[in-house]
Amino acid sequence: MTIEDLQSAKPEDINNQKITPKLNLFTMFRLGLFQMGLGAMSVLTLGVLNRVMINELKIPATIVAVTLALYQFMAPARVWFGQLSDSKPLFGQHRTGYMWSGAVLLTLTVFLAVQVMWQVGDSLQVNGWTNITYFWLGVLGTVFIFYGLVISASSTSFAALIVDISDEDNRSKVVGIVWSMLMVGIIIGAIISSILLKQVGVEAGLETVKASVNSLFIKVPAIVLICAVVGTVGVEKKYSRYGIRSAIANLEDKITLQTALKILTASRQTGLFFRFLLLMILSLFMQDAVLEPYGGEIFSMPISETTRLNAVSGMGTLIGIGTTGFLVVPKLGKKNSLKVGCLATAVSFILLIMSGFTANPSLFKSALFLYGLAAGLTTTSSLSLMLDLTAAETAGTFIGAWGLAQAIARGFSTIVGGAALDLGRLLFNVPMMAYGLVFLLPAIGMILSIYLLNQVNVREFRDNAQQAIATILEGELD
Repeated sequence: MTIEDLQSAKPEDINNQKITPKLNLFTMFRLGLFQMGLGAMSVLTLGVLNRVMINELKIPATIVAVTLALYQFMAPARVWFGQLSDSKPLFGQHRTGYMWSGAVLLTLTVFLAVQVMWQVGDSLQVNGWTNITYFWLGVLGTVFIFYGLVISASSTSFAALIVDISDEDNRSKVVGIVWSMLMVGIIIGAIISSILLKQVGVEAGLETVKASVNSLFIKVPAIVLICAVVGTVGVEKKYSRYGIRSAIANLEDKITLQTALKILTASRQTGLFFRFLLLMILSLFMQDAVLEPYGGEIFSMPISETTRLNAVSGMGTLIGIGTTGFLVVPKLGKKNSLKVGCLATAVSFILLIMSGFTANPSLFKSALFLYGLAAGLTTTSSLSLMLDLTAAETAGTFIGAWGLAQAIARGFSTIVGGAALDLGRLLFNVPMMAYGLVFLLPAIGMILSIYLLNQVNVREFRDNAQQAIATILEGELD
């Protein structure tokens, strides 16, 4: 059996396909609402919960980092959900059903996480580190594990949908718009959080903190759910080219997860890019778990002000994303743009260290803006390169693999950041030295990631992957 045989397995399905329209600008921005909601949600988990647990509930940073990172270690499920959305439609569609189901469960899970967090704090205050406290901490970890599963289902399917509905000539534009909206969501989430938490000052009591945070975690998730539905309703049915492009779409019950994993290793370049993503993202987000505590401890900022730090870096990221796809990449190319982004990120971490030692809030915020700008450059460039290293025949599987790399790196970055802070506290009596260690490590990591990037070759992938995937499918489905 050949690929041509596979693609003609159900010719009546292909013959009945209507001419699929091109994606218009309005729909691109509408799709961005889904990402905007995820951006706002990220502010809640890594912009509010980490600050409350470390500063207000006095939970050690390493424990906080490990707990928050657990959802990232559900990343292997991304490959499974990606392959599942390739082969098994949900509610009649390959992507939308998984996206909506994940969005509903996501909003419910994040509110549950807050309620369990208060139980951990109350038990720690009353009982100390006893079995009861460990029990509630275990429950909180379990909630974040489930949170990771629903994130995997929704975000992986959404990224695969982007591949399905776009073509090579407009894909970079779709990526630029949609991921710009992610940054808009982070900025909006930071502003809303700052407003709703404004009455929580540095000396505010725990009950005041609880009331404000509970209100925040009801209103924002509700907005996120609305954005998810409005942003994606009807898009897959009207614009998806998956059924035309993919032989797998017509042979859903014959593709196994084992086959999907073979497809992922069909090209040497996928492994190289996988390792690059791990190191780059590990370095890029190592500061996530400690940035708000850094602002609170070193610069004496209240919760509302440290939450607004996300808006500062978010504005830089929005500008970075908005300019990269239209100005930087066309002039420098994807790989060179990515190298510049990695170098600029390293510089921003050095400036973050300098701002702390000089106690200069203006330099601190300027460094954050530069970090956001560099993050936008690296995000857009790496996403564009990632989609170049994605085979249309198995888009969900490939997107799941890239999501796996990103999520594993994000999880380890959170843990390493928190652990580095606690290690720094043990080694140094000066808090700034501890935070300086956290920012120095990713600066070094960004330089090393440039070395790995030099080995990535898109042409080699394109030359070898298609034939390799065809051979695997012929062997598995014959």
